[in-house]
Amino acid sequence: MIKKLFGAYMLVIILFSCNNTEKSGDTTDKTSTTPSIPFKLVNSFPHDTTAFTEGLLVHNNQVFESTGSPDQLTETSSVIGILDLKTGKLNTKVTLDKSQYFGEGIAILNDKIYQLTWKSKKGFVYDLKTFKKIQDFSFNNNEGWGLTTDGKSLIMSDGTYNLTYLDPTTLAVIKTLPVRENGYAKEQINELEYIKGFIYANIWQTNEIIKIDPATGNVVAKLDLGTLATDARTQYAKSLEMNGIAFDSTSNKVYVTGKMWPKVYEIDFSY
Repeated sequence: MIKKLFGAYMLVIILFSCNNTEKSGDTTDKTSTTPSIPFKLVNSFPHDTTAFTEGLLVHNNQVFESTGSPDQLTETSSVIGILDLKTGKLNTKVTLDKSQYFGEGIAILNDKIYQLTWKSKKGFVYDLKTFKKIQDFSFNNNEGWGLTTDGKSLIMSDGTYNLTYLDPTTLAVIKTLPVRENGYAKEQINELEYIKGFIYANIWQTNEIIKIDPATGNVVAKLDLGTLATDARTQYAKSLEMNGIAFDSTSNKVYVTGKMWPKVYEIDFSY
């Protein structure tokens, strides 16, 4: 009898302990309840397969792209340019010294282009009309990845589950927003785009784009674009991970691409 009571007592303790264990930073989605967003492929456009895409955006009906330059991919370069969707050619406006800097995400705000670099903890600001560099700035994040804007602040990713809000004038940190999916930290947040009050983000080395509520940091929905990644690799075997999402607020068009993809895809979904 005593053994039975002791066994029951231990079972209660174990169950209580399991139910009260704090959720760790493990990114594994253990109880996925995140809604999936269906999408429709509308169109596709040529894309330069030497473009190691790190940032993509639309401004005044023009598609801007920033690229990086891995040492092992000698054909790549770290540039900012305007993409011609008819030809896939990038009209280069800014070129970084690839021996010093690896180009990352970009954002346009108040007639300026802001650019991050990867490991140098440095960013650059350019005049939108002339592409002349206005200033350098430093950031404390270990790395720079994606960049977007909500029209007031710059929003930066660094490969972790945190998004950093920057003042566009002083480049000082305003706040940090932890991103979680079902209560678990969502790591490896990469390229960003702000669409209709939500932050959309590529997740590095996946074909997933998540939709983030900036009020809470919670992932409220996500898109699986694996079919596009498969199509890209079918056309060009060296196509790498998906990275690049751009929203045209005047036409409500959304464009996505990836590193060294042969295509930019226009997709339609409910955002």
